Amino acid sequence: MANRRSPAHARPPLSRMTYLRRRVIAVLSLVTVLVMAYLGVTLAQALSNPAYGTTMAPRFAEWLRDHGGGSVANMVEHYYFTHHQPQKGGAPPKDAFKKAGHASTSLVSAVPHLAAPAAVVSPASPAQAGEGQWSPLGSTVKGLPAMYQSFVRPDAVHTSFIVGMVWMDPKLLKLNLYSGSYIPGGGPFVHSAPIKSTAASKLAAAFNAGFRMSDANGGYYTDHQMLIPLRKGAASVVIYRNGTATVGAWGKDAKMSDQVQAVRQNLDLIVDGGAAVPGLSATDNTRWGATLGGAVNVWRSGIGQSKDGALVYIGGPSLTITALADLFLRAHCVRAMELDINSDWVQFASYAQPASGANGKKLLDSMQPGSSTQDRYFQSWWARDFFTQSLRESPLSTLSPTASAKPSGPSKAH
Repeated sequence: MANRRSPAHARPPLSRMTYLRRRVIAVLSLVTVLVMAYLGVTLAQALSNPAYGTTMAPRFAEWLRDHGGGSVANMVEHYYFTHHQPQKGGAPPKDAFKKAGHASTSLVSAVPHLAAPAAVVSPASPAQAGEGQWSPLGSTVKGLPAMYQSFVRPDAVHTSFIVGMVWMDPKLLKLNLYSGSYIPGGGPFVHSAPIKSTAASKLAAAFNAGFRMSDANGGYYTDHQMLIPLRKGAASVVIYRNGTATVGAWGKDAKMSDQVQAVRQNLDLIVDGGAAVPGLSATDNTRWGATLGGAVNVWRSGIGQSKDGALVYIGGPSLTITALADLFLRAHCVRAMELDINSDWVQFASYAQPASGANGKKLLDSMQPGSSTQDRYFQSWWARDFFTQSLRESPLSTLSPTASAKPSGPSKAH
């Protein structure tokens, strides 16, 4: 009987190990395809989302940070900014200080208010005409200016740039923290982004808050909700239920009480006790911001508080962390902290009433072009937190947090 032979095309059965290896490779390939598809979709969404930035570069950086690539984004940004530092020397635009005036420090009025701020000595000498002088900004309360603006150069080296300052009277203004669906997330809250029409009749100003919470090294509290635990010692904007605020170190300058409405933390103080904090360094890239490091001259912003309780916002280009602290000291602040950085996020706008994106006025012409700065807070796509100042109907006679106290529970929007 003839021997049977296996057909030429027949293959020996796969070993169990080979079979398992091929199955693993197939599963991993499928997972890789699905992950890449997901990342591609989320990247496309991020690149088309104005809440992630006004241009493609910041949108891509925000997407990287959202997907575990924060260290890569920081490295790329740091490399870019350290190799594209602002020019040294030069003169500012001829009309840079055209808004300057002379604030009267002795306004006579029976209406409670703080004395207007004293002039700021510019870091660049000699000062140009009008540099460092304060002039009224925006609407008045009972005939009194609630805000003043001033403009100086950031330091004695980068003399072609201009930084803006805004002094705000808490006896005439009420501070609010608006929470975004992206930063800090959650909600809705009493004050949720964007600004509603019900708040527009008294809105005087709106300006940026701090870093993304993953980079802020601090917490977030609003509407009796501890969204992110507050860190002891962190630089904090603490807003009370009567609309006054404290800028200081949490646990030292302010503590939790039933009068606290909101707390927004960001890094550590850069000014405390009327002096730059010990160890403040332009080369630090941890305590005062790992995103770029203090040595880089970029757009920065911050908020400080004077001895009499006035709030001061500072924002502009070509600033290191030490230069920002120096400007707060020159603006007579006893405590101050950094807020957000980079040109996409540093923004301050004042408004006529009723406020809208159409009648907003940028603090600096060099802030984001077009209406991007002043109208973003009114847009449904805006998803980051920010601060607002509203005109008071009845000026405060005292800045005590217990003034105008309301019953416990969430307050109504105004």
